[in-house]
Amino acid sequence: MASKSSRGPIDLPGFFADLVRCETRLYNALNDRLRERHGIVTSQFEFLRFLRDHPGSRVADLATEFAIGIGATSKGIDRLEKQAWVIRRTNPSDRRSSLLDLTAGGLQLVEAAEVTFTKTLAELTADVLGGPSGLAAVQILSELRSVLERDQIGLPTG
Repeated sequence: MASKSSRGPIDLPGFFADLVRCETRLYNALNDRLRERHGIVTSQFEFLRFLRDHPGSRVADLATEFAIGIGATSKGIDRLEKQAWVIRRTNPSDRRSSLLDLTAGGLQLVEAAEVTFTKTLAELTADVLGGPSGLAAVQILSELRSVLERDQIGLPTG
């Protein structure tokens, strides 16, 4: 079903297809560049960046942030831990869970990878986001995300 806008009906299936295909292509391009320059993929970079900005987070915190299952999140952290980029420490308020922190190597990696990530994303989006409607697009997607997160829509089940 199409929604109405001031310019006429919005093709919602087309909007969804565009949104998902843009996300997929950007994600894949960033994946390739991060792998080539830093030996990591986008999901690893996102986990590392989250942990840099939220030290002492739990696996459940990452799962909530990225709207993915606990099991997938835990496996991702296991891989980062094997590379000595993340450490788990006992959670003093709940010994059944661990708190996660970056190691010095993990911090160094995420700092270097963030430069590559930001530069690549800027290159890929500059022609469109640099135009007159770029700020509006960013604001609309941010607003949509806020509503979905506020209403807890799209969280994994089980």
